[in-house]
Amino acid sequence: MILENFITITPTGLYCVYGDFYLDPQQPVKEAVVSHAHGDHAIGGSQNVYCTAATETFMKHRYRKFAAVDFHIKAYHQSFKIKDVTITFYSAGHILGSAQVLMEYNGIKYLYTGDYKIEPDSTCEPFEFVEADVLITESTFANPDTKHPSPIEEIEKLNETNANIMLGAYALGKSQRIIQLLNEHCPTKNIMVHHSIMPFVKIYEDYGMKLGAYKMYDRKVMKNNLEHQVYIVPPMVFHSYHKAINVVRAFASGWKNLQQQNGISLYISDHADWAAILETIEKVKPKQVWTLHGDGRQLKDYFKDKLEVKILN
Repeated sequence: MILENFITITPTGLYCVYGDFYLDPQQPVKEAVVSHAHGDHAIGGSQNVYCTAATETFMKHRYRKFAAVDFHIKAYHQSFKIKDVTITFYSAGHILGSAQVLMEYNGIKYLYTGDYKIEPDSTCEPFEFVEADVLITESTFANPDTKHPSPIEEIEKLNETNANIMLGAYALGKSQRIIQLLNEHCPTKNIMVHHSIMPFVKIYEDYGMKLGAYKMYDRKVMKNNLEHQVYIVPPMVFHSYHKAINVVRAFASGWKNLQQQNGISLYISDHADWAAILETIEKVKPKQVWTLHGDGRQLKDYFKDKLEVKILN
C-alpha cells in the first residue's frame, strides 16, 4: 500500500518519517540524503550526509570543514539502510555525481528524482530509468509549451559571431558542460574561465571527465584580442558586468527571463522539459506521481482520470 505520508514537506525540507531522514534538506539535520551538490539541494552543517563521491567532493570544496560531520559515500546501485528504509542511488544525468534516490519500504518503491535530465551529456553520468510505484519528480519545466532545443544547435549559434563573448553559466555543472560543448562544436573559440569556476572544472577532470582546452581568464588577452574569445563567468559576475564593452552577452539557461537583453539567446538546460518528464513517467511506470520544484498543475490536468498526480509543494 502506498503511504501518502511517506514523504512530507516541512520547513526544513522533504522528510521521510519512516526512515527519520531528510532529502536535500534546507537546514542542517541529523540524517541528510543529498541528491546532488547544487547549493539549493546541498547545504553544509548536517551530521550524517549520504551521497555520491563527487557530491561529497563538491560539498567539501564549497563548505570546507562545515560540509558535514560525517559523509557516507554510496556508489550508484549500492543499497543501504536508514532505519527500515532501503535506499539505492541511480544516476540522474543532471550534473556530475547527481543521483535519483530509490527508497523501498514495506514492498513499495518511492523514487525521488532530484534534478534530472535525460538527454545525453558527456560531462556527467547518463540518466537511468528505474521502475517504481511512486515517482517523486521535479517539475521545474513541467509545461507543455516548454521544449528544450538541441544543446548542439544552441552552442553552434556562437559560431555566428567573431566578437568576444561573455557567457554566463552556473559554476557547477553548466560551466563544465559549456566548456565541453564549445570545444566540440566551436573550434575557433578560445575558452577562458573565471577563477571561481576553475576548482569545479578541476574536480570534473579529477573524476575523469574530458572537457577539452580552456585557460584561466586573462584580462590582457581579452583586451588585446577583440575576436574569438569566450569568457565563461558565474551569474553574479555576468550581472555585475552589464556594461562590459566589446563583448556579446549570452547566458546558458532554460529560463526565458535570463535570455532577455543578451546578444545571443542560449537555451541550454540541465532539467527535464515536458516531453522528458512524460517519457520518464512512461518508463518508470508509477502508480502515482508526486511533483516538486515548480508547478505540477499541468501534469495533473494531463493525466486526469488516468494517473494520480499529487502536488507536494
